[in-house]
Amino acid sequence: MTRRPGCATVLLALLSVPLLVLLLVITAQSGARPAAAPPIETVGKVSGIPARMLAAYHNAATRLPREKPSCKGIRWTVLAGIARIESNHASGRTITARGDITPRILGPVLDGTGASGNHTAFPDTDHGRWDGTATSERAVGPFQFLPSTWNNSGRDANDDHITDPHNADDAALGAAVYLCGNGRNLHDHTQLRAAIYQYNHSTAYVDDVLTWIDRYSQLATGTIPIGRPATGDARTVITAALAHTGTPYSWGGGNTNGPSTGICCSPSGKSGVHIRGFDCSGLTLYAYAQAGIRLPRTAAQQAGVGRRIPATLGSGALKPGDLVFFAYDPTSDPTIHHVGIYLGNGQMINAARPGTLVRTEPLWDHGYAGGTRLL
Repeated sequence: MTRRPGCATVLLALLSVPLLVLLLVITAQSGARPAAAPPIETVGKVSGIPARMLAAYHNAATRLPREKPSCKGIRWTVLAGIARIESNHASGRTITARGDITPRILGPVLDGTGASGNHTAFPDTDHGRWDGTATSERAVGPFQFLPSTWNNSGRDANDDHITDPHNADDAALGAAVYLCGNGRNLHDHTQLRAAIYQYNHSTAYVDDVLTWIDRYSQLATGTIPIGRPATGDARTVITAALAHTGTPYSWGGGNTNGPSTGICCSPSGKSGVHIRGFDCSGLTLYAYAQAGIRLPRTAAQQAGVGRRIPATLGSGALKPGDLVFFAYDPTSDPTIHHVGIYLGNGQMINAARPGTLVRTEPLWDHGYAGGTRLL
């Protein structure tokens, strides 16, 4: 994913503050005892995983010991991490009670030319049954199986006597079987990395999946608590920012008094001196001013104020009201280009980029550069 300068990224704009965010994502400040593990349904809502897909992941983790008794350590969070990258949990599709997904999720046709010059790199193995093409192959379903791989790993997980990669239950159990190989211990980090690498031979892919596994695991175990309100100055800062959800992005916009017109135009033409609103650091500057704290103007400058929270500690080290930063090089603060306010539960509020509105959303998984605590 590429990012534009000046608080830019490509993410979905949310047009209003979801009730769930207001009620669930703001957690308590220091001194609270560790939270109990929340219900899995609550975890699904906070993490944005559709309930039917979450049920499929949980079902697969429960059934796997019958399929692969020698495999240890499979958790629903591992399957969710894979499916988040492969299909964003079948985003935009309809999932029936039986787990059938429509329309089908189909990857591009893999008709690359082999070394001999013939189109033999990905020969057809299913006669088009799953991928709709009888001349080549393409990945299918929420876990993006090649039909040739599905032939060996596919399982019937909803007991309808059909082994279907376009079914959420079947696909999730098939993915668990594939990750287990001949009997891995997925509690072991090295073996887990090897299993994910087998799924897709890319270290960047492995790192992305592990990031999501960690995020879902923190929610599932209560490391990131759910459902307790913020208090004191953190509540003041968060409430001030949430009150401006839906305010337009304006490059250079925002001051201690609230939204203002921008001072510059963006390359896209979607921001400029005619738009009244906030850019990323303008929003944080305003919100913190309501608690009597004056911040410098830019995201990189704001990273130098308060106690730094290294990215290596993960989002579990953050507390509501902390500033969260994103950089072109997460190890170099001078490359920080974006800032938001942490809400809890892996969520933040921010002014994302030109053409969007102030919104709440999960912490970005690319470029996370840690946080700063001023409260």
